[in-house]
Amino acid sequence: MNRAERGTRETHAALPVALREAVDDFADHLSRVRNRSAHTIRAYVGDLVSLLDHAARMGCVGVADLDLGVLRSWLAKQRTTGAARTTMARRAASARTFSAWAHRAGLLPTDVAAPLASPRAHRDLPTVLRADQVTALIEAPACRPTTPAPAARAEGLGGERSMAGPDPSNGEAARAVVLRDRVLLELLYATGARISEVCGLDTADVDDARRVVRVLGKGSRERSVPYGVPAQRALDEWLRAGRPVLAGPESGGALLLGARGGRLHPTIARRVVAGYAEAAGLPRTSPHGLRHSAATHLLEGGADLRAVQELLGHSSLASTQIYTHVSVERLRAVYRQAHPRA
Repeated sequence: MNRAERGTRETHAALPVALREAVDDFADHLSRVRNRSAHTIRAYVGDLVSLLDHAARMGCVGVADLDLGVLRSWLAKQRTTGAARTTMARRAASARTFSAWAHRAGLLPTDVAAPLASPRAHRDLPTVLRADQVTALIEAPACRPTTPAPAARAEGLGGERSMAGPDPSNGEAARAVVLRDRVLLELLYATGARISEVCGLDTADVDDARRVVRVLGKGSRERSVPYGVPAQRALDEWLRAGRPVLAGPESGGALLLGARGGRLHPTIARRVVAGYAEAAGLPRTSPHGLRHSAATHLLEGGADLRAVQELLGHSSLASTQIYTHVSVERLRAVYRQAHPRA
């Protein structure tokens, strides 16, 4: 548990009983009814505990004592403490979600947060790799020696620090990790899936006949995402000559495996991507950077925005439209560089 989570629990315990029960019921609603992820629930509950602690200091004993003035006072306090615009926008959204739920549950006579405005979050355009840079990244595992250097052996396979598993000096295990890393990079770019989605894949989710994978996204929404021939080749080689080497009692049906034979953890996968990007001399790159690159390249290649939205698993088209801006900015950059009167 980190310091922020400890602070939230301590503040939650100090709330009046009625407010504390409202927090617990709201968290249960987010989990059971809204099917939100654990990360989203932690964020919303943390925001709510902060709001209700502020309300309690203003004399509120129960949820029914909340009003728009209390909410605005809470947000104003967040601003004075230097909260970023994105954080302010999320906290306002948390307050609106709670208020709407509390009104439906009969805890609030009206939805007091309905008129609550929130600052427009500033969104920087995501950094994307060029197609040739993506190719260099995906092919980087092929340049990796199958017998790791002493420093690599100390860290474990694939940079997996403090992870027990196959002996990294074992050439067969080292080759298996190279195959895993290659298929990881191929799938991230081919599908544009989130790192948690790729690490969550099972072997049963792969339909090699149709070349699609069944992905379980946010809110447990399932979608089928196609992948190309290069990813298929990497998958075939991994399943034939890589996965059986690393597989163990903890493997289950997981498609991608870590050094201990269990499901590959997203943290390790991020380290793998960053390590190969550095080795290839590329800008600092993350799995989400490959997702951004895949989406941008699809749009630049003429893909329909709605199709890209479906492939990425975005619930709102507004989330996908950011990539149209990326494409325009890249076009402007080329124009400024190449046109004699730019």
